[in-house]
Amino acid sequence: MAKAKPKTAAKNRASKPAPKIAKKAVVKKAVAPKPKARSAAKPVAAKRAPSAPRENLPSYDQLPVREGAPKGSAWGVFGDQDEVGTINLLTPARVRAAKDSIKSGKVFALNLPIDVPNPPLFTRQAHRHTIKNFGGAMEFVLDDFLDNFYPQASSQWDALCHVMHPELGAYNGVPKGEITGRGGKRLGIDNLARRGIAGRGVLADIARYYESVGKTLDHTKAESIPLEDLEATLARQKSPLRNGDVLLIRTGWTQFYYGLSDSAKEELARETVVAGIEGSDRVAKWLWNHHLSAVASDSPALEALPKAAGNTEFLHFHMLAFFGMPIGEMWNLEELAADCAADKQYEFFITSAPLNVPGGVGSPPNALAIK
Repeated sequence: MAKAKPKTAAKNRASKPAPKIAKKAVVKKAVAPKPKARSAAKPVAAKRAPSAPRENLPSYDQLPVREGAPKGSAWGVFGDQDEVGTINLLTPARVRAAKDSIKSGKVFALNLPIDVPNPPLFTRQAHRHTIKNFGGAMEFVLDDFLDNFYPQASSQWDALCHVMHPELGAYNGVPKGEITGRGGKRLGIDNLARRGIAGRGVLADIARYYESVGKTLDHTKAESIPLEDLEATLARQKSPLRNGDVLLIRTGWTQFYYGLSDSAKEELARETVVAGIEGSDRVAKWLWNHHLSAVASDSPALEALPKAAGNTEFLHFHMLAFFGMPIGEMWNLEELAADCAADKQYEFFITSAPLNVPGGVGSPPNALAIK
């Protein structure tokens, strides 16, 4: 993910509180009196910060819900100490319901090999893989290790600490000194690893939609996919989105990359140009109002990069720093997309187990789509 010019800071403004949900009446049952305890009562565990209602989420226009938070931020929506953001939307009920997306039992692995792309993009470096033979009486045992491993050099999740707004801060207002690499380890990928990711996934195959309507996307340029084309793709597929969905967006980048010559790959590594979805305030609003738990793409940056001169809008600020919405990049969606096109079923059960690296900035997704 390349650097972008920061957006001019707006004054923090208080907003209306999140809509309240009427409490259900509690019917008290008659209970026989309990005998007095013979021992001292156990200490009461400290209470966590309360979470905002998850089934009555504020719209984008109702953000923020916390006084003094930046306009358009979801700080406090999932609790003032929250560090997993919109992944909170993957509730047990939604995970159970997602099993209905499994029809055939086909499994699709969504990681590229860790040495693709090669050379790595965005100034990242290639890892070195060493096989170790114990030798002697243990000659039949092998071990291995990686040197210079960049967890975001190939298929990846961006942790919420990956990008903070340069003026308005990190997700949930976590102080700069508590952010990974700046003195602390908060908002690291380990938060997602410990929780795990599972739920309903939906593929938006924009590349196939473009083929069907005679449009093209030039992956050698920072071309932007308009929001209208993303909506048209979902409409053509008859793929409605639900709260908590993991949205996967195929632009055709993986297919494009495998077709490049070695010299073209080296040039792309030297100066990375990426086509992707429109990085704008209106796309951010659309993503939040659909209450997605995460968004991943085969594109190296999800959004088109670098930005055109004068364009200060950056979707990473909205998603990571304001919403707490994880971003996946360089996912391998080719086989999944081909199968979805064949059976016209674009929903599936998705699982992902990021590496449990304390304070980590990113991780391979280790993701599976099960149809």
